[in-house]
Amino acid sequence: MMMNKIYLDNGMEAVEASYNEFPLEEYNNNPFIQTLPPLMDKQTIIKKLMLPIPFKEEERNLDSSYRLHMVYRLYKLFQTLPIHIDIWNMVFSLIYQGYVARNPFDADYRRYVNQTGKQIINRTFDINTRTNFRTTASCATLIGYSGMGKSSSTNRILSQIPQVIVHNRYNGQHFNQIQLTHLTLQTPHNSSLKSLTLQFFMKVDELLGTNTFQKHVSRNLSTDAMLPLMGQVAQNLGIGLLCLDEIQHIQPRGLQQMMNYFVTLMNSFGVPILFIGTPASYAIFQQEFRISRRVSGNGQILWNNMGDNKEFRFFLESIWKYQWNRKVIPLTEEMVKVFYEETQGISDLILKLFINVQKECITNGKEEFTVGMIKKVAKEQFKLMKPMIEAIKSKNPYKIAQFEDLRRLELTDTSVLRKEISTSTIEKVSKVQQDTKEIPKATIASIEPKVKQVLDYTEDDIRGLWKVASKSEKSIYQLLVDNEYVDDMSFWQEEGSIKC
Repeated sequence: MMMNKIYLDNGMEAVEASYNEFPLEEYNNNPFIQTLPPLMDKQTIIKKLMLPIPFKEEERNLDSSYRLHMVYRLYKLFQTLPIHIDIWNMVFSLIYQGYVARNPFDADYRRYVNQTGKQIINRTFDINTRTNFRTTASCATLIGYSGMGKSSSTNRILSQIPQVIVHNRYNGQHFNQIQLTHLTLQTPHNSSLKSLTLQFFMKVDELLGTNTFQKHVSRNLSTDAMLPLMGQVAQNLGIGLLCLDEIQHIQPRGLQQMMNYFVTLMNSFGVPILFIGTPASYAIFQQEFRISRRVSGNGQILWNNMGDNKEFRFFLESIWKYQWNRKVIPLTEEMVKVFYEETQGISDLILKLFINVQKECITNGKEEFTVGMIKKVAKEQFKLMKPMIEAIKSKNPYKIAQFEDLRRLELTDTSVLRKEISTSTIEKVSKVQQDTKEIPKATIASIEPKVKQVLDYTEDDIRGLWKVASKSEKSIYQLLVDNEYVDDMSFWQEEGSIKC
């Protein structure tokens, strides 16, 4: 579907609405949905998301001063992985389903919007009052390690949907409407609802050139008074999805109020919410079942670091083509192991290590990858991250717990584990890449996750120490100290006795 680009008065780009027919009855006769891109199969999604970078083999012959800058192109590369398909489906279902109950040509919905608007103007709107409006909006969560690409992946997916759409006529009727399909906000560090609301109005004004901030915000206006105004703006602009990034910044003391805030946006104004954050945010949502139920209404995706498996190897092979060193080195099994050892499957670190090793090769004139150079660059460039990487390597929950953003979220359902490294999806990604000749096909042996029996405790399973203690002269406490699950307190006891 081709959409004509137009420019708003503030110079921002928008598109002119054109309408699709869907095979789903509930998606037709609704301009907010029909102007969205058609739904796509898995292979089309892979093509849409792939973002290769400019690369020519003859560039390897250029002077080092140019090649040192070319390697930075890698930061713009987007490699589709199986989890991106899941995020795509989650985002699209949130937006499409959220619009079902918000048809601007539905008489009941128009009546509800008019009534709500009058109540807000007269300051009689009560967020706790039940209404006849039955929202189809829900929320979902995307939680994963820092550096895995949660925000960039979501932005890449949202870029496939025009953010600002201008409607003029629909089915022969006059329909003068600006539609804002999605909006992303950053969670304030102090969990301030007022800061979040102000950010909302400023973002809308920045995108559309409107004056909602000046119109709705005053020094004496409370947060409770601003929420209905925020909801009214969201209604008037047909906001399809509100993404809240960095949700780990929510403070426990402000959690309840903030959740009520977003539930009101969903229930009273029909705006779907997507929460994005690190594992530090998972504990926040688990405090109450009621909150957990709300934030996982449309599903949740837990994104851990890649294992030393097919998915990691596929990712590494897909970027290996982009070498600007004069001597092109094939990816060996030893290099795969070293890359995993130094990055622990965190995609941001993989890219950074790959870029920095190339820079080192070009700078020192050796012009080729070696295992020793990979280790040397990792040691120099990842000094600040060494404690975190060592904690992940150890698989010791006690060490990992020191870094909230690294907490691994376990998936107990083995079918979900298999889904994460889906053979069929990897093969489809490889096939698409081979067909488009953008990146060589990755050839990797399939790896199935192994599920251990409950009695065969893993190394990081604390229960296994009870078995060891029963057959050892050491106490369970001493074993916990030896394995670094707890700190050794004997030093403090001795020091205290000396002072006494």
